[in-house]
Amino acid sequence: MNESSSAFSDAAAVARYAEGPPRLVPGFADLQRMAAILLAERAPDDARVLVLGAGGGLELKAFAEAHPGWSFTGVDPARPMLDLAATLLGPLASRVDLLQGYIDDAPGGPFDAGACLLTLHFLAAEERRRTLREVHRRLRPGAPFVVAHASFPQEDGQRALWLSRYAAFAMASGINPAQAEAGRAAVDRHLHLLTPDEDEALLEDAGFTGVSLFHVGFTFRAWVAYA
Repeated sequence: MNESSSAFSDAAAVARYAEGPPRLVPGFADLQRMAAILLAERAPDDARVLVLGAGGGLELKAFAEAHPGWSFTGVDPARPMLDLAATLLGPLASRVDLLQGYIDDAPGGPFDAGACLLTLHFLAAEERRRTLREVHRRLRPGAPFVVAHASFPQEDGQRALWLSRYAAFAMASGINPAQAEAGRAAVDRHLHLLTPDEDEALLEDAGFTGVSLFHVGFTFRAWVAYA
């Protein structure tokens, strides 16, 4: 996860993107594996999968390697990040349609499954709700949807505490203290940070059912839900 969506248009930041999530998101590789398992519980062997915020290609690669029969539509607003995804995917790119844009630019589906990892925290609550509704509209009934992003308690000083833990994890992962503190400050300023209860309510408001938390890693949470 980068601290600001504007970074996804910066060539140097894009080139370093793959280094970031494993150093900032606790259990990042396991998160991808769990997401693939949860999607596969209900998705067929030849599933069409919608991946929103697919730039960089990390989850696309993980999903494609785990499920050779799946095909993907990956949507992202940043062309440099889509180019990076195509490079990372290599031969797997033949199973992926990469589209520049937002959820409104995605095909109508219906898709058999969907995922949105480390993306929704860039959207304010109302735009997040609208985006989730548009994802829901594109999924077949009962299709699984996996979502993960920054989400943590914020009352009674909890926001500052959890953001300090975000920085501490970054330092423990080898990021120098000045960069970790700059990252903490940028997350505090630029991301739209909701509480877990608020995030679950948005999923339900968008029409998803069976919303279940399956991963907590310091400031990050992940849920599976069903269209």
